[in-house]
Amino acid sequence: METFAGIVSSISGFLYGYILIALLIAAGLYFTIRTGFVQFRLLGESIRVITEKRSDKESISSFQALMVSTASRVGTGNVVGVTGAIIAGGPGAVFWMWLIAIIGSASAFVESTLAQIYKKKGDHGSYGGPAYYIKQALGSPALGGAFAIALILTYMGGFNALASFNMTDFVRVYVPGENASIVIGAVIAVLAGIVILGGGKRISKVTEVMVPIMAGIYILAALIIVVKNIGTLPAVFGSIFSEAFSTKSVFGGLLGAAMMNGIKRGLYSNEAGIGSAPNAAASANVSHPVKQGLVQMLSVFIDTIIICSATAFMILCTNLDAANYVDAAGNTMNAAYIQDSLIANFGPAGSIFITVALVLFAFTTLVGNYFYAEMNISYLYKDATKNKAFMLFYRLLAAFIIFLGAQFSAGLAWDLADVLMGFMALINVPVCLILGSTAYKALADYMKQKKEGKNPSFHAASIGITGTDYWND
Repeated sequence: METFAGIVSSISGFLYGYILIALLIAAGLYFTIRTGFVQFRLLGESIRVITEKRSDKESISSFQALMVSTASRVGTGNVVGVTGAIIAGGPGAVFWMWLIAIIGSASAFVESTLAQIYKKKGDHGSYGGPAYYIKQALGSPALGGAFAIALILTYMGGFNALASFNMTDFVRVYVPGENASIVIGAVIAVLAGIVILGGGKRISKVTEVMVPIMAGIYILAALIIVVKNIGTLPAVFGSIFSEAFSTKSVFGGLLGAAMMNGIKRGLYSNEAGIGSAPNAAASANVSHPVKQGLVQMLSVFIDTIIICSATAFMILCTNLDAANYVDAAGNTMNAAYIQDSLIANFGPAGSIFITVALVLFAFTTLVGNYFYAEMNISYLYKDATKNKAFMLFYRLLAAFIIFLGAQFSAGLAWDLADVLMGFMALINVPVCLILGSTAYKALADYMKQKKEGKNPSFHAASIGITGTDYWND
């Protein structure tokens, strides 16, 4: 296991040190320019769109699709990931998280608009995602299959194992005994399994309720801490910007530590461009594909600019020394850092609060991640959802992986998730660059109808597209 962990760590360092940072920033900037800075220009419109009512009561609404995607985005990365990035890269890592979210939201717009354009008709509404637009628009079912496999391994495997590990790491202190990880992992697996066995509709209903509540309470706690420590706020902002380009970190002079850790953890948290949220976007019932592009763009802002920032300010305003949260082996003690920050402000209740918050974040991540994986198993096995025996086995396997993740080491859990996520981005981002013109044309069509005072509706032929399952009337 140590040998495997070392290999995975080396691959992660190579991907994020030499390839993905350049690809993600370049693509995000390109999409930002080509869409006319859509993330700024239409931010207000994106908020308006989520309030629209669906015409088909049996389908998933824009708001539900937003909550499913946000459930997957808003998770352990927003708490433990941000904490680890600050320990390893200093306050400057927060700047790079903000930057990757701002430019990455344009990537999220493009990929989710494409998913809506090329979505497929199913027995219970629409479905789709990168695997499907790769197959239809690029004419490459093999590459679509490769992406589907990468997503299943990432979300049902790496990401859910990591979420389970992080949840276990927080809860372990409350469960005595040497077998605490086994007990906690089993409980998490059973609870997640109950929701997972209900399929996509149950997942969307659970996340629709849980995500807004947990996010609201978490942000409120962060605001209280900032107000209590308001005198430190100018220095906090100063350190975020002054150390963004610093070579200093708690590990001592790692060039680009703030950049690498900020972008890596920012990408893990908001998932912009890696091809996950389009699976939720494709399931929504909207009158124009651009509406879901705007909704998923907004989800990136919610995840990073609001919730990740809440964690960052909880920690930085409390002003604990990050150097005290690196153990003798060089591992960052993420859980202890955020827990101590809450205890410093709220006493023992702070530790309980952050544990409960992390558990809720992680749990919605588990079920949101599975939603994506199930979308892609249907690509590889068209009749999967009709085969009850297969789906029962598949869902039980998902629950078992959750149990297994609770037994992982911290390094392996994070590195495996990073590597698998990186492979998804290496497929999806170039595809979006190739197919981006379709999304730009759809955006132009949307804006034209808005200027005419219409509620935009989409016809594929109007932008020169034929052969789609939807948008042909």
